[in-house]
Amino acid sequence: MKAFAAVVTLEEALERYLAALWPQPRGEETVPLERALDRVCAADIRAAEDLPPFHRSTVDGYAVRSQDLLHASPRAPVALQLVGSVQMGEVPDLRVEPGQCARVPTGGVVPTGADAVVMQEHTQAEGQAVHVFRPVALGENVLHQGEDARRGEVVIRRGTRLRPQELGLLAGLGVVDVPCYLPPRVAVFSTGDELVPPDCQPRPGQVRDMNAYTLTAQVARLGGVPRFGGILPDQAAVVEAALRDAMRTADVVLASGGSSVGVLDVLGEVVPRLGQPGVVVHGVAIKPGKPTLLAVCDGKAVVGLPGHPASAMVVFDLLVRPVLEAMLGIRPDARGPRTVPANLVAPLTAPRDRDEFVRVRLRWQEDVLAAEPVLGKSGMITTMTRADGYVRVPTGTQLDAGTSVEVRLFD
Repeated sequence: MKAFAAVVTLEEALERYLAALWPQPRGEETVPLERALDRVCAADIRAAEDLPPFHRSTVDGYAVRSQDLLHASPRAPVALQLVGSVQMGEVPDLRVEPGQCARVPTGGVVPTGADAVVMQEHTQAEGQAVHVFRPVALGENVLHQGEDARRGEVVIRRGTRLRPQELGLLAGLGVVDVPCYLPPRVAVFSTGDELVPPDCQPRPGQVRDMNAYTLTAQVARLGGVPRFGGILPDQAAVVEAALRDAMRTADVVLASGGSSVGVLDVLGEVVPRLGQPGVVVHGVAIKPGKPTLLAVCDGKAVVGLPGHPASAMVVFDLLVRPVLEAMLGIRPDARGPRTVPANLVAPLTAPRDRDEFVRVRLRWQEDVLAAEPVLGKSGMITTMTRADGYVRVPTGTQLDAGTSVEVRLFD
């Protein structure tokens, strides 16, 4: 009878696997700015110029000398002489002297001599005189040259995933070609004689394959390049041939189903033949996900995931995600999912031999974020669709209702 050789903790499994695999980005490429969203920057990017390149007004109003308005008030407005207007996209050929002001639009250049801008709402113009009803502080409503980014400053660090705001910053600095890490290529397989594609009508005893879609989507959302290799039967020779072929071009190979110790579970037999050092971990003390198999075969990551959809998704997040994030080149301090604190609304208890990861739904309860357990077996995909994340319950521990927990959010 088959059995797991040695079940290890989640932390030990991850530590062993990363040490054996040592995942790194596979290379770099230059990506046009318009295609750089969600890519990972492969170099520190320094500002080649100041941003903004001049003092800019942040409001529609009048460029003034703040000293002139120290005592301005609605009862005693200060009258200033209007000496001109600033045009958008032009450098004004004027200077604001004591007792003077100049009209300036939002985004316009603040003229020489002025050190603040008073909002138009706080003024009243009468011919060439502008009455100001309130004081302004030095620098108020002015975005100074270089305040956003100084020339020579590192504005984006290597290992940063590029969001829309980073793309905007790069555009503002004139960076149109971005050095990015090459994303890892991930082959995904589903195994099991009972599986059929989603467009087929299952016969009795058959089910439609869900893992092909959940796992490829998880890979893509993280930033990898997934390729689904198909549904494989529970035949060792067929599985071995398919995995060997995938390893020629993929950096990571994921196979769901077949990783446990049943008669038809063939991954434990096949994977050790794929390359050295072979299986690093087979059996992790987590629920769901105990049958997980982690291997390194001639430098390639090979992972056997549980066949149940919820189990496969949770294990991917716990043990595959860290591998892909390292291969993506994401900075260590920026890896991992977001977490939020919440209070349990019902007690949770983990088994004596494993940590349990319980799916939860988040809701507000009297201005406090509450985590409501979504209970169900690991074969139920709806435990994932109804949940916002999950909570870790340590081995043999009971968490009472009201306990503050960290909820690991789904992406």
